[in-house]
Amino acid sequence: MRWNLDTLIGVLVGLTGVGLITAGLLWKGRAVRPFAAGRARSVARREYARALQRASDQVIAAARRSAGEGEPAIVTVAAVLRVTREQYGYDGVDRQHAAAALRGRFEHWRCAADCVTDAYG
Repeated sequence: MRWNLDTLIGVLVGLTGVGLITAGLLWKGRAVRPFAAGRARSVARREYARALQRASDQVIAAARRSAGEGEPAIVTVAAVLRVTREQYGYDGVDRQHAAAALRGRFEHWRCAADCVTDAYG
């Protein structure tokens, strides 16, 4: 059998592909750290803030739905903490972060007219 350049390149590409597939099967899910740790931290911070905002919006909407006719909707920081833990999986949410998110969404949705909150206390 005579080896020419095309056959040699084909064999090398094939062996490289088999090696990469084998490495992928062996090391699947074993990434120790992200390639860009700073970027991963900034994404985690944005997701945390977004989860707090969404939880605040959900609590405000639920309080408005459950309030009776002429009654103010009562929105608490504890409810935001509960929704953030149950819906988004953040166990260690700081109460001040939840209160700040609730204040921001409270003002965004102009809730002072029909809601009461303990986020300012």
